[in-house]
Amino acid sequence: MYFAALLARTSDGWEASDTELDDVETLADLADLARQAAVDDDTVVAFIEQEDAWFGVVRVDGEEDPRVFISNAAVASRSSYGAMLTDELLGRDDEKQEDLDGLTNLDGTEDGEPEGAEDEPEAAGDDPVPAGPLGDVELLDDLGVTGKELLSFDGHGDALSEIADALGCTEVLEAVR
Repeated sequence: MYFAALLARTSDGWEASDTELDDVETLADLADLARQAAVDDDTVVAFIEQEDAWFGVVRVDGEEDPRVFISNAAVASRSSYGAMLTDELLGRDDEKQEDLDGLTNLDGTEDGEPEGAEDEPEAAGDDPVPAGPLGDVELLDDLGVTGKELLSFDGHGDALSEIADALGCTEVLEAVR
């Protein structure tokens, strides 16, 4: 089960909204959703969490590219929204994956490969998903959460509440939980 919220920074503090991720398929979709929640192109922080297994923070400032941090990329990559974020951070292209999927027969062998062939090691260009944190650890520095503090949250417990506390928006976040 996922929890997601958008926190928009305003001149009066933070405003939060519960976020439905049903129509979010890419980081660009999430960034567009965040921009819609923004007040006067101010900062919007999106929190995504999956049952204390991992959390992600996406920061959107106006039309700038979103900045992303994931607490545990290897764990997150096994879920749909986590995979979306890790693939973006690792520069993986969905079209390339679809092309690769098309090369595999239903029996799991590549076209022209004998059925008894052993799996070959990953190609040198393939990036395995790293265990642990991935992304921009400094994305909240100017808002009161240092990279060191962000890295100290491992996704277990209530990391998002601790981050919200440091940002000064705990009550706003808890209102949408």
